[in-house]
Amino acid sequence: MHLPIHSLNRRHILGLSAASALGALPTWAVAQDNNKLVRIVVPFAPGGGNDVLGRQMATGLTAAFGRSYIVENKAGAGGNIGTEFVVRAPADGATLLLGHTGTISINPALYKGLKFDVQKDLTPVAMFASSALLLAVAESSPIKSMADLVEAIRKADGSFNYASSGAGTGGHLTAEMLAHLLGTKMTHIAYKGTAPALTDLMGGQVQMMFSVIPPAQAQVANGKLRALAVTSAKRLANLPNVPTVAESGVKALAGFESTLTYGLLAPRATPAPVIAALGKQILQVAGTEAFQSKLGVEGAEPLLGDAAQYAALIKKESTKWAAVVKASGASV
Repeated sequence: MHLPIHSLNRRHILGLSAASALGALPTWAVAQDNNKLVRIVVPFAPGGGNDVLGRQMATGLTAAFGRSYIVENKAGAGGNIGTEFVVRAPADGATLLLGHTGTISINPALYKGLKFDVQKDLTPVAMFASSALLLAVAESSPIKSMADLVEAIRKADGSFNYASSGAGTGGHLTAEMLAHLLGTKMTHIAYKGTAPALTDLMGGQVQMMFSVIPPAQAQVANGKLRALAVTSAKRLANLPNVPTVAESGVKALAGFESTLTYGLLAPRATPAPVIAALGKQILQVAGTEAFQSKLGVEGAEPLLGDAAQYAALIKKESTKWAAVVKASGASV
């Protein structure tokens, strides 16, 4: 039972054991301690989409609640190094993980021998955004539509190639899902990042790519790439003239959807009152017009959900992507 604030005298506090104090103190004592810095660990290098969204959330939380939130980048192993760091961190609400579909729902199926279990060792706090991918070809390509692309892939019988920003990324697995649904194979060309992959796509060295939206959209605007489709269930507000993959008219692709979900997670044993308080604050920030307008710049859209809703989505996405990994034979 939580004691009222006025009755938390020295005798009560000293009577609590170190192990139980965090769970027994009222929410304000652990989730709104403005003297305690909160780290949002982004498991990728600075400058990418994950980093931008993490910093946007950290800035919003700091401004709204007066407590210092900072981003700490811990890149490596497709996001697994940063994820494991948070798994091993103290469960006091002061260390959070910026999770997205790649690290949370794809990596467990893709990487063998992980020393942690995402769904057992991390606790979802809240989700706040989702991002589709843009399917693009070079402007000089003879492929003008999704129907053209599907025909070209099927005719190539496995030799049609595509770029990705790295093995195991959303772009890689989305292309493999496309091939699986079409009942064919494609050749994967993995790059070390989005920029070099897009460079070779524009130059014609590779034939197509599922890219994160901002850099690809910029090259579409420059006349160097042609946008064929987006991978969301419905058209995007900032790309209203680009159809979805599901709109292609190809029966096998009728339910196609591939989006990356972003949220924050905490170490497993973080007390429920802390999770609830942090989740409420995250959703409050994510619900503002200022925050959501910045999401659009990054090619993302708001997707707000509490801890239970985020956990359910992680479970659903993990099942989906495990099947794609198995069907494609992909591994890292």
